[in-house]
Amino acid sequence: MLRKLVLIMLGMALFLSACGSSQSGNEAGNLVHIKLPLGYIPNVQFAPLYVGVEKGYFKDEGIEIEFDYSFETDAMALVGAGELQFAVVSGEQILLARAQELPVVYVAAWYQQYPVAVVSKAEQGILTPADLKDKKIGLPGLFGANYIGLDALLFSAGLTEADVTLDSIGFNQVEALATDQEQAVSVYAANEPVQLRAQGYEINEILVADHVQLASNGLITNEKTIAENPELVKSMVAALVKALEYTITNPDDAYELSKAHVEGLADADEAVQKEVLARSIELWQAERVGLSDMQAWENMQDTLLKMGLLTEALDLSKAFTNEFVP
Repeated sequence: MLRKLVLIMLGMALFLSACGSSQSGNEAGNLVHIKLPLGYIPNVQFAPLYVGVEKGYFKDEGIEIEFDYSFETDAMALVGAGELQFAVVSGEQILLARAQELPVVYVAAWYQQYPVAVVSKAEQGILTPADLKDKKIGLPGLFGANYIGLDALLFSAGLTEADVTLDSIGFNQVEALATDQEQAVSVYAANEPVQLRAQGYEINEILVADHVQLASNGLITNEKTIAENPELVKSMVAALVKALEYTITNPDDAYELSKAHVEGLADADEAVQKEVLARSIELWQAERVGLSDMQAWENMQDTLLKMGLLTEALDLSKAFTNEFVP
């Protein structure tokens, strides 16, 4: 049933792509215009992309970026159908899409650590994945990185979904935990835990990345773009990697540059937002920014097979490539 839900979502997104395609990759003066779906609202967590625009890294590569904040599944369908050339998505979406015969390819790893954590109030005494047994856990729904990461965490302790109660609550994890509607919640590690601590709550965090290495958020394209315009892919990856490296080493400047793209950031609680950025940077850092790891992809595929979201193993060498990483 869970696998069927994911297939339906991807199918609906494909239908939407047929109904209203977007012109991306057209020449805009001397620049190639790229519409880039991000899958979330404007946020300081996208600072490297904002840096890439403001510092001219994309422009230097002959690219003009238009940010799009639509749903991740829509982006997968549009890139898979060749209606868009690039998107930023989580690693599990690549394998789910390729199982649907969508020719998407992951070309640059943005997050080196899977960004999901399970958070609980300290009084619950939830310190390890095994402590989640018999607990009620809130999450946006049975989809996306919050869901995949939570299941991977359960599997690491020899547990399954049958050992817990999963509660679909939408993107309402902070309030749900604060008001004791849930014993634990699945969240993005750089976001909700920072908010909860800022509100004075003492919490425990279990980071998925501390227990299993999974393919995480990164830049994708499609086989057609790689075959017909590999230089564009190389340029896009080069600009992203340069922007990531700048953000990691210059977080304060990156924060200031993000204000031009995130409405309300200039008036937000600066300490909280800078902490969100700092924790995000911890998840991005790597010896070689942009590089994907085969073990992370094997672990991701194993998790999806255990969840029943994949019915057979895929050729992972076609799902991602490091050939464009500088």
